[in-house]
Amino acid sequence: MTERSPVLSVRGLSVRFLLPGGRRIAAVTDARFDVAPGECLALIGESGCGKSVLASALLGLLPANARTAGGAFLGDLDLLTADERTLARTIRGRRIGLVPQSPAAHLTPVRTIRSQTEETVAQLTGVRGRAALRAAAERAAKRAGFPPDHLDRYPHELSGGLAQRAATALALIGDAPLLLADEPTTGLDRDLVDRTVDELRRHVDADGGRALLMITHDLAAAERVADRVAVMYAGRIVELADATAFFGAPGPRHPYSRGLLDALPDRAFTPIPGLPPELGDLPDGCAFAARCDRVTDACAALPSFTGSIACHHPVPAPAPEDVRA
Repeated sequence: MTERSPVLSVRGLSVRFLLPGGRRIAAVTDARFDVAPGECLALIGESGCGKSVLASALLGLLPANARTAGGAFLGDLDLLTADERTLARTIRGRRIGLVPQSPAAHLTPVRTIRSQTEETVAQLTGVRGRAALRAAAERAAKRAGFPPDHLDRYPHELSGGLAQRAATALALIGDAPLLLADEPTTGLDRDLVDRTVDELRRHVDADGGRALLMITHDLAAAERVADRVAVMYAGRIVELADATAFFGAPGPRHPYSRGLLDALPDRAFTPIPGLPPELGDLPDGCAFAARCDRVTDACAALPSFTGSIACHHPVPAPAPEDVRA
């Protein structure tokens, strides 16, 4: 961790989807965070909370009915206002590498993995010549744990786990300053999960100027590689915490964050009661209130993000003497 400017700085990012009849879906609301050089930030939360929409907004991949507000700065460039030409020619692959959530849809179905990998190598690294491209493609495959003898297969011939590794290989080729990994461990067994996230971490550690934003449901993977954790609920970031403190002592302070950890099989194995609210019908107050055992009348008002948490009744912070103990 350094004192240098953030690789990514998100300021008040909001995304709304406009639907027929004047309805609006509040997919992301007022997201604010930085990702520093040399840092891995894990963005966690239940399905449907807005994590992948946030990632799509950063890459300019939202559908036509989406409206954004706020800013998302990659250096001096605001990704939210950048035109498609800039995003396509200078951002995607070159300054932001993407490990997509749905690799089977991300890969071109009528071309082999080798063909797609060699093309990506040529575009992002300048390597030329058949033999050099072939060798570079095999190195890229090996880096992501993709078997080189499968490079001549088509995407439909791959398992979900192999497609995930192929997409990861493509994302790493450009050695982009920011790696955005959206559920990068989908379809992988535990050994490959560890290998994949370790490789993503190496991408960051190999150059002190790189950073990783990892969106994941896999809290074990987040604990393995993250420096900080951002917890998202109903479109809002409700807690930002140091990863060591979050997964260890004193633990998270937001009741929702605590519930995510308590639901793990190696912890209390206790699910959070109820379901998240619909993003098109959010309450006026705290969106977690209906599921929270700490709720009071104060929760009828929307909690502001103060310090590192948005909650009227967070779990109390430990006293300094308790931390030292």
